[in-house]
Amino acid sequence: MPKLRIIEVVNVRWFNATAWYGLNLSRLLRKAGHEVLVISPPGADSLAAARDMNLDPLPLDLTSLNPAALTHATRRITALLRDFTPHIVNCHRGESLILWGLLKKNAPCALIRTRGDQRPPRGGLPNRLLHTRLTDAVIAANSRSSAQCRDILGVPADRLYTIPGGVDSARFAFDPAGRDRLRRAFGFTPDDLVVGLLGRFDKVKGHAELLEAAQRIIQARADAADARQTRLRLLFIGFPAGLSEQDMKQAARDRGLEKITRITGKVQDVPAHISALDLGIIPSQGSEAIARAALEIMACGVPLIGTDAGVMPDLLSPDATAPVGDLAALTALLDKALFRADLRQTLRTQQKKRMENLTDEAFVHHTLEVYRTALITRVPRGTVS
Repeated sequence: MPKLRIIEVVNVRWFNATAWYGLNLSRLLRKAGHEVLVISPPGADSLAAARDMNLDPLPLDLTSLNPAALTHATRRITALLRDFTPHIVNCHRGESLILWGLLKKNAPCALIRTRGDQRPPRGGLPNRLLHTRLTDAVIAANSRSSAQCRDILGVPADRLYTIPGGVDSARFAFDPAGRDRLRRAFGFTPDDLVVGLLGRFDKVKGHAELLEAAQRIIQARADAADARQTRLRLLFIGFPAGLSEQDMKQAARDRGLEKITRITGKVQDVPAHISALDLGIIPSQGSEAIARAALEIMACGVPLIGTDAGVMPDLLSPDATAPVGDLAALTALLDKALFRADLRQTLRTQQKKRMENLTDEAFVHHTLEVYRTALITRVPRGTVS
């Protein structure tokens, strides 16, 4: 199978889920033997992350409206299309898409737009023409975004794909020794029911909603003289973003849950921490266009529930999700999953099956299928060398 020369344009200033998706894909493409050039903004967190991953990224500002910077970017892109001669250019954000589209008109490469943004795309004729005339294929990270590309931008079905990403299933696997070690370290007993939220400390991730749901469950079961509520424990695995660790501790104190709540801060052995859980939860209030944490939890064999934000309905069955903003539904779902071992086992079985198509290997395979189809559509067969 011919190897490809690929430019992955990860023009993201932060190392967020979009940047992770693009850089992880770049790493996997290189591992598969393809020649990959990563472009990220100078000084950006994504550029530093690309260097940490040994991707040898090219620093190039493709978002500036400064005439001098725009002229420089145009010259660099023109030179790359001439000298690197890519078969594929994949833009993971839309700011420079029109520039690539206009400059690649005479180049034998296919232009891909990957959307990992939770916000709907802008409508209007210029953006529709950009995505239907200059772009050879559109990849969406979830089916909701895919539907938006179809309905708002008019991207035809034969050029529209949904690829949620993938996870390293060798690294993210159940770790029984890590489970025992960390449960002892956190003071959890074998009988405790530990619910964990893996994600940055930010309001959108739903930590407050999880605390409120847990408080409601404990109160309701205490009122019903149901002693099982005493087994509930909470584990927040993550790092400060919009909220500090002190904010998290205060939020638990405000609800009288400080004694059952553990907060890790940033950790290195993420699979071991996930394995310490009996149930994972992603109560996101509007994020998760790309759900890295969900994939990691499911890969470790821990049953997962959450809201229906972003990609979550693509990953979880309907009986494992609650509507965003519906705290009563989230509380009922958490209560049911906590105290019904049979439901947790059903979720674990369902999610194990779902993960068969969400490994890193599946991620790169499906993406390469899109690349090759777009390239064949863009240029005659036999020109890939």
